[in-house]
Amino acid sequence: MKRTRDLAFIDRSPRKPLYVQVVTQPALHGCWSVNISETGIGLVATPREGAEEGPREGQEIEMAFSLPDSHARIRVRGEVRWRHDTEGAEGGTVTALGVVFQAFEGSDRVTLARYLLESALHVAVAYATEPQARTIRTALDGHARLGFAQSAAEIHTLLARGDVAVLIVAGGDEVEALSLVEQLTARRMEEVDATGAAPPSDMAARIVCCAPATPERLVGLFNSGSIFRALGPVPEVAEIRQAVLDAGREHGVRTEQRRMGLELERNLLRERALMSGPAGAPTQADGDGPGFLSPAMQRVMELVRVAAPHRVAVLLQGETGTGKEVLARIIHRMSGRGDVPLVVQDCGALTETLLESELFGHVKGAFTGAVADHPGLFVLADGGTIFLDEIENTTPNLQIKLLRVLEGGDVRPVGGTQVRHVDVRVVAASNRDLAQEVRAGRFRADLFYRLNSFTIDLPPMRERPEDVLSLARHFLELFNRALKRSASGLAADAEETLLSYAWPGNARELRNVMERAVLLSQPGELVTRRLLPPTLVGARPGSPVMGGSLKARMELVERDIIREALEQHGGVLRRAAVALGMDPVTLGRRARRHGLWKGN
Repeated sequence: MKRTRDLAFIDRSPRKPLYVQVVTQPALHGCWSVNISETGIGLVATPREGAEEGPREGQEIEMAFSLPDSHARIRVRGEVRWRHDTEGAEGGTVTALGVVFQAFEGSDRVTLARYLLESALHVAVAYATEPQARTIRTALDGHARLGFAQSAAEIHTLLARGDVAVLIVAGGDEVEALSLVEQLTARRMEEVDATGAAPPSDMAARIVCCAPATPERLVGLFNSGSIFRALGPVPEVAEIRQAVLDAGREHGVRTEQRRMGLELERNLLRERALMSGPAGAPTQADGDGPGFLSPAMQRVMELVRVAAPHRVAVLLQGETGTGKEVLARIIHRMSGRGDVPLVVQDCGALTETLLESELFGHVKGAFTGAVADHPGLFVLADGGTIFLDEIENTTPNLQIKLLRVLEGGDVRPVGGTQVRHVDVRVVAASNRDLAQEVRAGRFRADLFYRLNSFTIDLPPMRERPEDVLSLARHFLELFNRALKRSASGLAADAEETLLSYAWPGNARELRNVMERAVLLSQPGELVTRRLLPPTLVGARPGSPVMGGSLKARMELVERDIIREALEQHGGVLRRAAVALGMDPVTLGRRARRHGLWKGN
């Protein structure tokens, strides 16, 4: 077999509904596909031995299945990316799996790609009279592939293809037509039967009724979900076309929603299981970050792990210094795009013109100083993730262009005419409530609703004191390695001081404090109160330090003024400097000294 995909690859190619029986090794009883793409397949099964039967996550699985029309037999090896086991309606286990293809036998990859490329909307038509058949052919010519049947056996044969999305029930016999609808509805309600012979209800063809029936009967069938739309026995061409295309779209959307729902539910259950370890045990961020003891941050990490594997825009909201970029890097690493570098851009650090050029690129001669073509960060991040920090500082004009990229993936450089399509996962961050910014008219509502598909709010340090010592120890180990020091831990008086402080600068301020302490420590020395900044020593939660020398008290006043200016201007140093009438370089130096800002 020819290897086609890396193990770390996550399927992001378009999926098509497909319901055909699949033979697997290790064996899974009653295994059927529910959707397929060039890079992966979704399966549903009813294992006889319950959740212990078949492959587990991370294990390989051999599969063989036939494609509709050509009946070509596809043989492929894959890796189980996720598995979800639930109890069936009548007992037993129903198993759903997401499998990523690794290697195909012979030319089977080409055969599958050709089937997917040539695949069209398949529509079955039952009991149509000759005039009805002519109208249906006229309506759907070039839009769908049609199959006509005049008996129940022929209809079931058509539906057994596995890729029929819409069934048009026509004819002039009300009893015959509605009997078929009720029979198919009963089959749908079974969801997945004990033998694996019945399709999941969301995979069943959507029914468009073009047969005679009383209004009361049609309303009942529509309300029960038995039919998608009723057009009457003599529908217009445009009505048929619109109804079938709508039904086909709904069928595809519901199939994908079902798959994503199972995968998300499975991920959520897994993360909750991981969270329910021994009481007080910190949760590790995949080995790359501190442990979080606070329930608030454990919930944040649970949401991060659920959202990360899926191509959904994530909006991180929280005060300056709460660790939004750290979470963005964790999301990127867990998304399956980690082989492409994460691209980070602070939207508050550049003017509108420079930011537009930096994000979208420019062509030579687009403006003064554009001496060569520049690809832009969205192009550089193609296949990966871009982190847009301080997104609230973008202008309405730039927000329109960002929305265009987010919706269609099309990037046009400044001064250019050619458009390039990119596949980029967007993670945005704001230290303000973007919903309030929208209400105040400072941020476009359409961009906000596109960005906040999955919003994660990061709590400030003052609301999660359980994390202070855990983060402090993490930063101590981090700077021991970075600075080649050997500070041996935190002394009791240092721990007391750290816990008594309100941390207005959040985790960033704590990081700077620990960097300073490690730098001042002697080999093997514990970090004591003596090594902490004077502004922390003697502090009380939410209260200024009283007493001390004039110099120490002036330092505290200066620190509070700088902190207040930074908070009022969303952590944007240059804006705070303008408000204070200071040079940004000077303010940056003083803010760093007080642990309030981490410059580049």
